[in-house]
Amino acid sequence: MPDLSTTYLGLKLKNPIVPSASPLTQSLAGAQQLEDAGAAALIMHSLFEEKIQHEGEQLQRFFHQQSIGHGEADGFHPIPDDYLSYQDDYLQQLQRIKAALDIPIIASLNGISAGGWVEYAGALEGAGADALELNMYYIATNGEDTAQQIEDRYITVLQSVLAQVSIPVTVKLSDQFSALVNMVKRIEATGAMGIGLFNRFYQPNIDLDTLEVVPTLELSTSQESLSRIRWAAILRSQVQCSIGLTGGMHSCDDVLKGLLAGADVTHMCSALLQQGHGHISTVLAEVERWLESRDYESVEQLKGSVSQRHAIDPDAYERANYIRVLDSYTRPAGVLG
Repeated sequence: MPDLSTTYLGLKLKNPIVPSASPLTQSLAGAQQLEDAGAAALIMHSLFEEKIQHEGEQLQRFFHQQSIGHGEADGFHPIPDDYLSYQDDYLQQLQRIKAALDIPIIASLNGISAGGWVEYAGALEGAGADALELNMYYIATNGEDTAQQIEDRYITVLQSVLAQVSIPVTVKLSDQFSALVNMVKRIEATGAMGIGLFNRFYQPNIDLDTLEVVPTLELSTSQESLSRIRWAAILRSQVQCSIGLTGGMHSCDDVLKGLLAGADVTHMCSALLQQGHGHISTVLAEVERWLESRDYESVEQLKGSVSQRHAIDPDAYERANYIRVLDSYTRPAGVLG
């Protein structure tokens, strides 16, 4: 029987499937179901910078400022003794999940500023998190911001977080960097132990009836896995940090291709939302059968064996293959003659 274990962020995991942040990881029951289905670790739902800021602003308005000019109002709206902040609620949930599960628990911080919110990373470590995912979601809309400034901002946030914790930190990036390899190498040099490829930006839509801009949430498909697989293959020989693939990881084939390219783990979200917790055990059984059929002894033996460095045709991951792919397309009969 092949050994499915892998190493990720310095953690020894029993297999390479790690559910990513989603509604499934928001409850203790959901987390337990994921572990029972075979998850090797799990990433908790994200603690959002915006929610922390919004709650702070509300407290400032309704509690701390309500007595300005009216001394008799000091006790009119006192903060209830049993008031549970958004942050404290997250911490308590993290503690409950950590106490109930045997697998590693990775907390998630979602934001981009280098403000005081990153200090909460230390509290996540104190609550029992085995590692921390820094989920950087930033849309650069200011025309005065240069690419260098944006990249420096990411590094500054990472430095601030690393100053607060001693647990492993991984950075979940988007693919919207002009020099992605260089950016990942900077992140690794700063001290991150892992990289997540890639964050999925949820796209706004326009309602043609109301002309309002509305948020849309489309679950991923296996097609999205291809860009993750490509960059894992390119990065594998150039960095030593752990690589996790997130977005488009739905099937046994997706997982195997990700590992062959050089990933250490594959994160699942959309597939679990669509097919339930038990999909993990189904995929793991299929991965095991595939390894056995090809005489692989372990996942470690598999990892990176078709990365750019080891591929039969390394140029297939780069532009050299571009024209060949276009020329290989066959038009349907009757189209354009």
